[in-house]
Amino acid sequence: MAFPAGFFEDHHVILAPMAGVSDLIFRRLCEEQGADLTFTEMVSAKGLSYANEKTRHLMDVLPGTAEVGVQIFGHEPKTMAEQAKWIEDALGESLAYLDINMGCPARKIVKKGDGSALMNAPELAADIVNAVKRAVSHPVTCKFRRGWSEESGESASAFAYRMQEAGADAVAVHGRFAMQYYKGASDAGAIARVKEAVSIPVIGNGDVTSGAQARALKERTGCDAIMVGRAAQGNPWVFADIKAALADDVAPSPPTLEERVQMARRHIARLLAVRPHAAAYLRKHAMWYLHGCPHAAFARGQLATCKTQEEFFAVLDGVLDRDLTEGAAHGA
Repeated sequence: MAFPAGFFEDHHVILAPMAGVSDLIFRRLCEEQGADLTFTEMVSAKGLSYANEKTRHLMDVLPGTAEVGVQIFGHEPKTMAEQAKWIEDALGESLAYLDINMGCPARKIVKKGDGSALMNAPELAADIVNAVKRAVSHPVTCKFRRGWSEESGESASAFAYRMQEAGADAVAVHGRFAMQYYKGASDAGAIARVKEAVSIPVIGNGDVTSGAQARALKERTGCDAIMVGRAAQGNPWVFADIKAALADDVAPSPPTLEERVQMARRHIARLLAVRPHAAAYLRKHAMWYLHGCPHAAFARGQLATCKTQEEFFAVLDGVLDRDLTEGAAHGA
């Protein structure tokens, strides 16, 4: 099944799938700030095939969630197709569409032939898309990068066309080469060239950290939607900024320190309520919420050892108390 008409007009600002980041509570917080669609963490097809409960929990959704995207990774067409079908059956109406990861550059992913390694094996990548597409009734997309490396050259346009021919209903393109990881700048031109090469929707990704950058990317590339990844870490407000910029509205004010602390408290309390052993995971999120804030350095060392909600809250409240004390001293 292809995307219904107007799908990306209603879902034009998307939270990217991020391993160890896009948990079910974080997704809800991003939705509240304006994300039209959110993705779960990327899911291992092989892990699902072993009935791995930890892997399955990555796809948990909160009651009231309209739709969620799920990204799977792997390199075996049969396993990918079987587990895509399982996901579709398990999530039912909560599933928006399935994405195939062909862009993750992490060494532990690539060395198994998964993620961006598939850009070096376009025939296998096409076989995976075709197999998944035949197994499910939801739309199927794939996310990849500008190419493997600067030395091997840009291949995104040809790769995108190959995936379209294999049955992909849309593609998401990150404007860096896989071997750049997250260094250097994302090339919007690569996304524009993919848009010219295919007739299916194109989702632009890479270096979108503000509403102004999202608008510039859409104008430069003609992409059908914007996908935001690392810029949302500790900053769900980025979606409100992007939505305002794309709608020509006045940009919202940046969050205050108190708003950052309150968002961190909500994330921590709500996730620990459904995942009581998530404290270690939450430490990085708490640090991200305070990034660039006064006294963040003071809090970082303490957050690294937090094990309970009470300990997290004590550190966060301490940041606010320090700020208030400092402000009073300056005002005296």
